[in-house]
Amino acid sequence: MPARTRPPAAARTAAVLALAGSVVLVVVAIAFVAQHPLEVLGAIVLLLVAVTLAWMAATRHRFRVLMGALAVAALVGAVVVVVVAGRGFLFIVAMVVLAALVSVSGAAGLRWDVANAVASRWSPAAPAQRGVLLMNPKSGGGKAQRFDLVSEAARRGVESIVLDPGDDLRALAEAAVRRGADVLGMAGGDGSQAIVAAVAAEHDVGYVCIPAGTRNHLALDLGVDRNDVVGALDAFGAAVQTRMDIATMDGRTFVNNVSLGVYAHIVASQDYRDNKLRTAAAALPNLLGPAAPPSGLRLRSPGGAEIEDPQIVIVSNNPYRLERLAGFGTRAHLDRGVLGVAALRLNNAADVARFIAAEAAGRVDRFPGWVSWQAPTLDIAAPGEVAAGVDGESCRERPPVRFEIRPRCLQARIAPHHPGISPAARQPGVGRSTFLGLARVAAGRHSGLVQ
Repeated sequence: MPARTRPPAAARTAAVLALAGSVVLVVVAIAFVAQHPLEVLGAIVLLLVAVTLAWMAATRHRFRVLMGALAVAALVGAVVVVVVAGRGFLFIVAMVVLAALVSVSGAAGLRWDVANAVASRWSPAAPAQRGVLLMNPKSGGGKAQRFDLVSEAARRGVESIVLDPGDDLRALAEAAVRRGADVLGMAGGDGSQAIVAAVAAEHDVGYVCIPAGTRNHLALDLGVDRNDVVGALDAFGAAVQTRMDIATMDGRTFVNNVSLGVYAHIVASQDYRDNKLRTAAAALPNLLGPAAPPSGLRLRSPGGAEIEDPQIVIVSNNPYRLERLAGFGTRAHLDRGVLGVAALRLNNAADVARFIAAEAAGRVDRFPGWVSWQAPTLDIAAPGEVAAGVDGESCRERPPVRFEIRPRCLQARIAPHHPGISPAARQPGVGRSTFLGLARVAAGRHSGLVQ
């Protein structure tokens, strides 16, 4: 569908309601604070105590249960102070109702913008003449077998190649292209997606990402519906396509990100695949706490400043919208031709406490020890081998480690009934740019939030 240049009346009305509701929300909050300054101050202090205790519980082996219990008690105390001492029950109800109004109307006001973004990014693609789907039967707890992807692919005229233990995925993908495949698909985790994507890019054939892995981060950012595994196969038929970037680390392709430092050690754990969150929680006290050894990593920002011994370095195929490290966020674009680089440097225990507060508030980008930038290349030095987590796969590299972006080299296809846009572009967040975007929509102009 063609992109529109002027929002419809419904979108403009919703934007006006969102802006008006935001003003009322601020006025109500200021009025409550003015009437109950001590209660609000007490609640803020208790919230800060809760965050500090929660971090201590996560980074200290001793007294973990006690610190966690105290954190919960402080959090409950903050709520009690506002509701009981401040007689703020009606205030909280009013704030929730107003916030819901602003959220719903704001989303409605910007929804047309999302549709325009989808229309401008994707173009029609003819059905594959000879589609080949490679699949890892063990990925995602056996999704390929659970959804019977072999039969579903056959119904669509797509050849299936099921991996056996010890098979060379890259060699199988190369062989499929030599036999005449014009579209390659992969049903598996992001590490496998990167291998097949690299082959598709080298031979300039179409590429289909089937979300049959555990997390499916690439599928999420491409705009594939991760809950519609079978429906993703429709990308082999009449589909929509776009050009996207891929990135390399010393020549090894990755489609999402490479983590070095703390996360690289977590990914290397034998328990990581089975339980990612539990493994990370168990490892963090030793890797990020006061006794953590230096990483030895060294890199330079575009301004020439050298960053030494960062605890975390994340290099991504296009920048992530990282408000929190948990979950790694999503990317609004996959075609900007740049790497996203982020590094975290904690110097002392006070930095650790401040950082966890920023993480809890969803503002890691405001922490002084957190730096991020975009660049087409990056070199990282180290005194010895560098542990890395490449799209969730553990490996070790000899320094210096070279990262590069390959702009728009991959022809990606998705099913026409899938969203076609990532959460980062679909939900720009609450901030100055959001309200400016709503103001433009209310005035009858394009918001510019997701282009």
